[in-house]
Amino acid sequence: MSTLRDSNVRKLAQKPFDVLVLGAGINGAVAAASLAGRGVRVALIDSGDFAGGVSSNSSNLAWGGIKYLESLEFLLVNKLCKSRNRLMQAYPSTVKEIRFLTTVQRGFRFPPFFIYLGSLLYWVMGRFATRAPRFISARAIESAEPVINTSKAAGGLEYSDCYLYDNDARFVFNFVRKSLNFGCIAANYVKALNSTRQGDEWLTQIRDEVSGEISEIRSHALINACGPWADAENTLTGQATAHHHLFSKGVHLIVDQITDNKRVLTFFASDGRMFFLIPMGPKTCIGTTDAQVNSPEVGVSEEDRNFILENANALLDINPPLTRANVVAERVGVRPLVVEGEGGEADWVQLSRKHVVEVDQARRHLSIFGGKLTDCLNVGDEIADHVQQLGISVPQADNLWYGEPGNDLRAEFMLQAQLMNLDALTDPSSSEPLSERFWRRYAESAFGLLERIREDESVAALLIENAEYTRCEIELAARLEMIVKLEDFMRRRSKIEQVVKREAIVSAPGLREACQILFGEDADERLEEYLTATATAK
Repeated sequence: MSTLRDSNVRKLAQKPFDVLVLGAGINGAVAAASLAGRGVRVALIDSGDFAGGVSSNSSNLAWGGIKYLESLEFLLVNKLCKSRNRLMQAYPSTVKEIRFLTTVQRGFRFPPFFIYLGSLLYWVMGRFATRAPRFISARAIESAEPVINTSKAAGGLEYSDCYLYDNDARFVFNFVRKSLNFGCIAANYVKALNSTRQGDEWLTQIRDEVSGEISEIRSHALINACGPWADAENTLTGQATAHHHLFSKGVHLIVDQITDNKRVLTFFASDGRMFFLIPMGPKTCIGTTDAQVNSPEVGVSEEDRNFILENANALLDINPPLTRANVVAERVGVRPLVVEGEGGEADWVQLSRKHVVEVDQARRHLSIFGGKLTDCLNVGDEIADHVQQLGISVPQADNLWYGEPGNDLRAEFMLQAQLMNLDALTDPSSSEPLSERFWRRYAESAFGLLERIREDESVAALLIENAEYTRCEIELAARLEMIVKLEDFMRRRSKIEQVVKREAIVSAPGLREACQILFGEDADERLEEYLTATATAK
């Protein structure tokens, strides 16, 4: 079991904090990193794993919101484009430009050239930070991507946006890791039972979901970053807010790679909404659905699967067509959409992914509603401003709390990797050299991986075939990444569960060894727990 987590759980009750953040999805993670990086005493807890909800079920895209041009939300698109560009600059190894190839069918509500003009406006609003868009004829689409069914295509366009090279949950966890480096006390599987305002403090009763122990956290301010569960948390604490959430369920299916061209294929599905085929290493992620639901607790239905498979088969020339047997993994989550009032009456299809921070000055309470990964750095900066306005000291207002280390440190790492011929140890099944992968995932901590491999080259081998995770990476995760359940590693710190079929994972000789590294004497129990849970989900 994670000694770092156990230590942090004990520290939560030992001293008062300036701010307690509830929820460790993208909003909570950036809030904690932003505040801790500025010298604020911060605690961060989540009732489940870090990025365990919406933030591990996105499309893995960091995009400027081109679809919001149709609803004339120019200010939002402008803001998201600036945010996307900021992420590209801050995380060059992780947030990368990728081309989108959009096919427009005959009879669609807008002609292809009109949509192309919209992409030019999008490029301008994006400050020309990406390659220019281009109009493409139906014949050119067929030549560029033979897998696309162009029998009903009127034309299309190619433009650029960004995607996360690793999975979304990994990106979120790196903000948690950053906050820990700045002194934040963070712990997963710690549930807030209730929070009450007493005098100048919030008293939050918590339960360690691993040990069952009850304790209390004292803080001067409380931030509700519970994502889709924000409304329920506010009800629990008696916090009245003007904003609430509606929920839209999104489902993606992951299948073996459909095309080896490294671009996102974009269509308009049978219901008129956008539909993607997104590269995911040796796999392709297909979706998404868009259905209003009443609760953040969602699953994948047969209707969802049929919708995605039927649209994919109609829009692509695949022989034989995709079936349920082709599905390697599934992703499902809700998009929390912000509305004023009690919700339920808005035209939810037209709602954008904007975020709102609602402040209760008297009680020193913040609620974060909505939002998307692209805009995460803005959320972090806004939270720091709001906390300072609550009268809480923010000692280092201009401290840079995000981003990869500087080029000098990266150059030093790459030089050391080159001198030890690290990339020669890359498994043939891997999609990139070890040096690139280590730096992107671990930044400064990657130097420790080099030291470990110098001691023993065998730790550079993969434990699970096609998983692209080495033994020394799993050792690092055991020390630093607060792995409580095997799913935490297989689904969120890595994307193994999303690119390797369950049958291959279960039969992998290295799975038990991975459990032993992560959990020690609890390895058998954690492995059985995982096998039971995945069998039930399947």
